[in-house]
Amino acid sequence: MTRTAKPPRERAARALCRLHGHRPDTRFDGKAMWESYLDEVDTVIASAMGEETLRNMKDAE
Repeated sequence: MTRTAKPPRERAARALCRLHGHRPDTRFDGKAMWESYLDEVDTVIASAMGEETLRNMKDAE
């Protein structure tokens, strides 16, 4: 069984979560902890790569 790659936004959010000392899959407010970092990830992607790229990334998920 092959493991599918996680979307870039999720990978980035998981990385930020680990950077802050949290386990990404820990439940927080009913969701995985990494999901609480998506706003920060989206801000960085939009700033660095543009709003259109961010929209395309979200659409691809």
